[in-house]
Amino acid sequence: MNKLLAIAALATVAVGAQAQDFPGGKPISIVVPFAAGGPTDRVARDLAEALRKPLGGGSIVIDNVPGAGSSIGAAKVARANPDGYTLLLNHIGMSTIPTLVRNVPFKVETGFEYLGIVNDVPMTLIAKPQMAATNYKELSAWITANKGKINLGNAGVGSASHLCGLLFQTATKTEMTPVPYKGTAPAITDLIGGQIDLLCDQTTNTSPQIEAKKVKAYAVTTAKRLTTPLLKDLPTLQEEGLKGFEVTIWHGLYAPKGTPPAITKKLNDALKVALKDPEFIKKQEGLGAVVATDGRIEPEGHKKFVAAEIAKWSPIIKAAGVYAD
Repeated sequence: MNKLLAIAALATVAVGAQAQDFPGGKPISIVVPFAAGGPTDRVARDLAEALRKPLGGGSIVIDNVPGAGSSIGAAKVARANPDGYTLLLNHIGMSTIPTLVRNVPFKVETGFEYLGIVNDVPMTLIAKPQMAATNYKELSAWITANKGKINLGNAGVGSASHLCGLLFQTATKTEMTPVPYKGTAPAITDLIGGQIDLLCDQTTNTSPQIEAKKVKAYAVTTAKRLTTPLLKDLPTLQEEGLKGFEVTIWHGLYAPKGTPPAITKKLNDALKVALKDPEFIKKQEGLGAVVATDGRIEPEGHKKFVAAEIAKWSPIIKAAGVYAD
């Protein structure tokens, strides 16, 4: 019995020393469950740069592990050693995994240590340049007149654009033909070419096309109008009659379940410093994103928010009968 107590005491001391030394010059890996070059990857790289100083100036590397509605990358982190050196940056996909992906090898709500929300990215409803409608009212009339004929693009099952499209169909009570692509870039290319009719995607992807007048923009998905010069004149979909329609693509940071509290506190403290970094804020604003400042930057606030998002998206995904695997 005394031997068991001694072993337990040594283990406690070892964990304490590990937490005290963290990060100790060892590289930290942030897993991004999407391909390199996409909007989540860009957020992760900006965040890694902002985290370096508050975490002692060591190396932070990005590990892109795409697939299955972001569940493959998330599973890699769930299995990782809970020592703080392997983290996950995921977007709204974290709240859709429980419904969208079958046979998930982890529980979203209990399989991770929540470290805080990073940002919110608005979305815009855009259409092919050949669309005759000049405002949302005219677009709505066109949608009503063309039921059963509308092609709605997305960047793949489980992507932000896919989720926005599902909610838009639910809100308008209109079935559209989903056209999934392997990423946003080919979807926008086909939208510009007129092969698809509509797309709802993040401002990080749509703003350059809107500014170049290569697509037509009709509305934003936020509760209030945006203040950026390019998009400030676009109405919200709620203004246009779709009550309760609100979609923002948020990003959150996670560690494997069982990461020592002292380490998760260091990571959360570093995150809060990074979110106040002027250069990080500037870069996020350049992407059309809003850096989080509310209670969601705390672990408990982050966890409650994700639980609410799971409850929001689950019935929509079940009604659509789609899966990412």
